[in-house]
Amino acid sequence: MPVELFRRDQHVCLMFSKLSTEDGEAVQSNQFLLVNRGTGAILDPGGNIAYNELYLGMTAHFPPHKLAAILASHADPDIIASLDRWMTASSAPVYISRIWERFAPHFCKPGKTLGRVIGIPDAGARLRLGEGDAAFELLALPAHFLHSEGNFQFYDPLSKILFSGDLGASLGPDLKPEQIVTSLAEHVPRMEAFHRRYMVSNKVLRLWAAMVRELDIRMIVPQHGAPLAGEAVPAFIRWAENLACGIDLVGPQDYRVPQEALPA
Repeated sequence: MPVELFRRDQHVCLMFSKLSTEDGEAVQSNQFLLVNRGTGAILDPGGNIAYNELYLGMTAHFPPHKLAAILASHADPDIIASLDRWMTASSAPVYISRIWERFAPHFCKPGKTLGRVIGIPDAGARLRLGEGDAAFELLALPAHFLHSEGNFQFYDPLSKILFSGDLGASLGPDLKPEQIVTSLAEHVPRMEAFHRRYMVSNKVLRLWAAMVRELDIRMIVPQHGAPLAGEAVPAFIRWAENLACGIDLVGPQDYRVPQEALPA
C-alpha cells in the first residue's frame, strides 16, 4: 500500500516505498505518484521490479492515457530503468535534465522515446502539467551534483513537498521508510555515510540550502528512505549546509594504483 503524503480536494501525493525490497537484492527506493483532478505525474518511477504495482496504483486513480508526465531527477537505473515499459503503457513525455536527454533512450527499444523526452535546462523550470482545469504546476529545481551532474528536485506548491532525489536519503536494515521523521538527530546515522560519499561538495550543499530556504517546505521526501517533516526540515537544511562531503574529503590516499587482487 502506498503512503499518502498529502490529500486536499482532488490533489493527492502518494509514495510507494516497498516495491523494490521484497527479496532484499536491490537497494530500497521510493516512487511517487501525484494525482490532480483525474490526471497526474509519476516521479522517479524506478526499475522494472517496481513497475507492476506502481502501474496498478496509478490506474486506481486515472487511466494510463491521462498520465501527464514522467519526471526523472536524474538517469540512474533505480530512477528510470522501467522507462521502456512506461513508454509502452502511456503517451506521457519524460522530463529529465538536458544532460541526460540523449542517454535516457538507452533504457528503451529504438524509437520509443522519439519526440517524448523533454530536456530541462540547467536553471530549472516551472512545469505546467495536464490540461484545462486538471492542469497543475511543479517546480524543477536545480540540484546538480547532488549527486548527479544533471540533477533536479521537484517542488509541489500545493502540497509544499520537496521531492529531493538522493538528497536526504537514508539507509539501513532497521529503516522504516513509511514512518515520517520529525526529529533529525537520531536519524542522522542513517544518512551520514551516504551523503559524505554521494554528495559532491559542501559548496554545492550551501548553494542548495540558500535556494530552498526561499520556499515554504512542509516535507522533504527523498528517493531512498523516510520523509522528513516538521522540525526535521529546517534541521536537515542546516545539517546539509555544514556537511563536508565528496571532494572535500578525498586525497592522495584515495588515488593509488591497487596492489590487491579480488578473489575469483
